[in-house]
Amino acid sequence: MAQVNMTHVKELRERTQAGLNDCRAALVEAEGDMDKAVEIILKKGLAKSAKRAGSVAAEGVVATRVAKDGKSAVAVEVNIQTDFAARNADFLAFVERVVDVAEKADDGADLSAQPFPGGGGTVEDQRAALVGRLGENITVRRWKRLRVSSGRVTSYVHMGGKIAVLVGAQTDSDKTASGVESFLQDVAMQVAAMNPPYLTVEDIPAAERAAQAEIYAAQLAEEGKIPQERRASVVDGKIAKWAKEVCLLQQPSVIEPKKTVDELRADVAKQLSGEVTLLPFVRFERGEGIDVPTGGDFAAEVAAMAKG
Repeated sequence: MAQVNMTHVKELRERTQAGLNDCRAALVEAEGDMDKAVEIILKKGLAKSAKRAGSVAAEGVVATRVAKDGKSAVAVEVNIQTDFAARNADFLAFVERVVDVAEKADDGADLSAQPFPGGGGTVEDQRAALVGRLGENITVRRWKRLRVSSGRVTSYVHMGGKIAVLVGAQTDSDKTASGVESFLQDVAMQVAAMNPPYLTVEDIPAAERAAQAEIYAAQLAEEGKIPQERRASVVDGKIAKWAKEVCLLQQPSVIEPKKTVDELRADVAKQLSGEVTLLPFVRFERGEGIDVPTGGDFAAEVAAMAKG
């Protein structure tokens, strides 16, 4: 059996981030061959990853990064099974490297297939290895970039990585762009807090508008307080009010409630003597849309045990 010393173990740990005992065992199995030991570590990580693949990962973090020129930014969501593991230093370091990858990737690219910074295969290879080390399933769930040709993009992360927002404004000049950053930060916080589905009224799909109108019409019919011939106009009024609630530009500002976000945008443009146009925003909330299984009915379980 080849001799394995702590220098070799340390080197393998630095290359794979695996535990000391796993590194020593891999070197013994590889008879001191470092490259073969790396391969063994990766394979063991993949095996553990496969066992964890069916586990639901809904915790984790959403992270953002704005480019140095302020004209683009990326948002990334990486999930893990538990909140405790989401605070693990290795997991957070992995998220940072995934953000690095997103910054350089083409729009819409599969991040999992991209080379991992510093070597070690692809993002997927490193994800699988990290699953093996932490013992929890991890998913690189989604990412998106927001870019302007002339203007500024800003980001806002809320509650330590639970909600991430990208907001951008197209401007007529760099001079105007330099004056919109404070306004964009306020808008990003508004998006995080109020969660508007749409930017403008025109963005609301016709099918959703029609469905909402049917709900209001059914409510009025159930109440029976308004004559049928007047219900259509009442429904139109309710739809107009609803549209203001679900569209960012029409929402009252959380900073200045007497003005809408669009009115504040117009004020900023006037102050800067330029043009400012808000672009469709990006909002990621950690775990949104993930179906997390709940435990069984405790009372029913107790009853079943009693019957048994």
